[in-house]
Amino acid sequence: MAVKDDIIKFRPVRNEVTTEVPYHFLHEQEPDENGNIQQVNTIFLTGKECRFKCVMCDLWKNTVTYPTPPGAILKQIDYALSRLPAADIIKLYNSSNFFDVQAVPLEDYPGIIERLKPFKKVVVENHPALCSGSCVEFNEQLNGKLEIAMGLESIHPDVLPRLNKGLTIERFKKAARLLSDTNIKMRAFVLLNPPFVTDERENVEWAFKTVAFAFENGVGICSIIPTRTGNGFMEMLEKKGSYVPPTLDALEEVFERSLALKAGRVFADTWDIGFLSRCDACFAIRKLRLERMNLMQQFVQRIDCNHTSA
Repeated sequence: MAVKDDIIKFRPVRNEVTTEVPYHFLHEQEPDENGNIQQVNTIFLTGKECRFKCVMCDLWKNTVTYPTPPGAILKQIDYALSRLPAADIIKLYNSSNFFDVQAVPLEDYPGIIERLKPFKKVVVENHPALCSGSCVEFNEQLNGKLEIAMGLESIHPDVLPRLNKGLTIERFKKAARLLSDTNIKMRAFVLLNPPFVTDERENVEWAFKTVAFAFENGVGICSIIPTRTGNGFMEMLEKKGSYVPPTLDALEEVFERSLALKAGRVFADTWDIGFLSRCDACFAIRKLRLERMNLMQQFVQRIDCNHTSA
């Protein structure tokens, strides 16, 4: 099993960030459960690094090593919203856990709730182990509905225990039951090609099984994320033969099969997926196809390419 100190040892230099402003924000779209396109403002908040040191994570690059100062999150939300258009949904992603008071100070909650009044839905990210009564209390104070995004990653029995995530299948189920019982919506992040599985067919099957498991446990949205290098430790695993990058073919297959379940919404994460491409001739249009399917939640005919396998 990976040790936290080893994961940290291989890290490259952290990005220069400040808690005065979010490190990124953007406006996007996604369909709701009825297929209606919703306008979404996503704010990537800068705060305390996540307490969990997952093998594959590189989100720590845009965090700080000290507790988020009180008031900083409010400044960041104000900064982003003053530069973003109106939206139906807001995502507050903080590269950590929203309900970790080291990352989001309790004293900021009233100000955050006040700023979230215009939104029909509020999405935050949180580790299943930190889903508790604080989530329920926060949800009860919102004008809109709370949705918690959790990293499920993979239900592969040899992978999940080795990710240094502090997560088990039972812990995820327990968190899902709590959230479902209190009418809090859920989305899950699923990894395609996590470390420690190097066979492409096996990776496709376990990503699909993980999506199905999430839906079976009340999750409404699954985002399929191609696992990448970039945190130092993953490069080391790749050199050792313990990680292989996914292919665009594999992402397309898992996405298509997951959509066909019709058990919930499924999104293929297309952010910075150029590393999946093996063919310059077809990559851009294949990426566009995935983005269309994200919005439509329907199968779109695959793109034929005669140049090379991708």
